[in-house]
Amino acid sequence: MTDTGTTTDDLLGRAKAGDAAALGALFAHYRDRLRRMVRLRLDQRVAGRLDPSDVLQEAYLDVARRFPEYAAAPAVPFYVWLRALTGQRLIDLHRQHLGSKMRAAGQEVSLYRGALPQASSASLAQQLLAGLTSPTQAAVRAEMQLKLQEALNSMDPMDREVLVLRHFEELSNIETTAVLGIEPAAASKRYLRAFRRLKAILDQIPGFFT
Repeated sequence: MTDTGTTTDDLLGRAKAGDAAALGALFAHYRDRLRRMVRLRLDQRVAGRLDPSDVLQEAYLDVARRFPEYAAAPAVPFYVWLRALTGQRLIDLHRQHLGSKMRAAGQEVSLYRGALPQASSASLAQQLLAGLTSPTQAAVRAEMQLKLQEALNSMDPMDREVLVLRHFEELSNIETTAVLGIEPAAASKRYLRAFRRLKAILDQIPGFFT
């Protein structure tokens, strides 16, 4: 099943007609993508108390409750709307668990300040380093992660967010433009620039590609 496939379109049409099972099937179809987004943007201070599955479970309740609003006036692609609601639920859960600490530690490694929780450079570095070093090379991995975080923080914030959306969350260019409210050509240009910058950063980190 693909995002533009007839099966997905059929499920969406049935959901708009009031079929709750079809809406559940749609959510299940996008669950892996949503989980990836949540995992990237989940504040590490609550990672031990809050699992991405918990976030998705609560998000689905919001989706079921507010779907009639989307069905009446779908202004953005369905996944973009689904992602926005899931992101808002993640924000609410962060506030619930962190309260006044929301604006405390970790801001120096945050990315573009959009509507959703920020994907930190620490989270991105962990994604990039996953599987590259063995447990016995923990010290080397830690040093590489710090260098990578510093380099990611040196990038333009909007470029970093486009990189997160396109490369890590695997959004299409059209979905990215809908999320950020920029023109498709601008999104493509920023992504290419950010990807080249990331490649240059990785090339400068000793041992990254060995």
